[in-house]
Amino acid sequence: MTEKIETGSILAGKVTGIQPYGAFVALDDNTQGLVHISEITHGYVKDINDHLKVGDEVKVKVLSVDEGAGKIGLSIRATEEAPVQQAAAAKAKKPRKRQAATIIPEADGQQGFNTLKDKLQEWIDQSQREDLIKK
Repeated sequence: MTEKIETGSILAGKVTGIQPYGAFVALDDNTQGLVHISEITHGYVKDINDHLKVGDEVKVKVLSVDEGAGKIGLSIRATEEAPVQQAAAAKAKKPRKRQAATIIPEADGQQGFNTLKDKLQEWIDQSQREDLIKK
């Protein structure tokens, strides 16, 4: 890999391939990185093809460089400002009220739960009683 690519750098690149999980971007003739689908743009991206196509020139920020694995993590989203309505909506979001848990009274005065081993004989006895009732 090349020494000139550092984490935090903003570079120009060209989209060379698109997969369901992200887009590959060539930074130079010998170096290529991946823009994960979550780093394409602000907001939800269902299909990368709605935002990018092979051959597009893009500005990317280097998120990570793993020289051992030969991988470079890139972000297009980090080079763009967040949309105003999205930032305002996040601030104005009210916390949701939680529904109170329903309290179910315990049968036969038992509390807590029993392990399978503890309940096995009870279930066997119960199934045999049900067989007798059905006849």
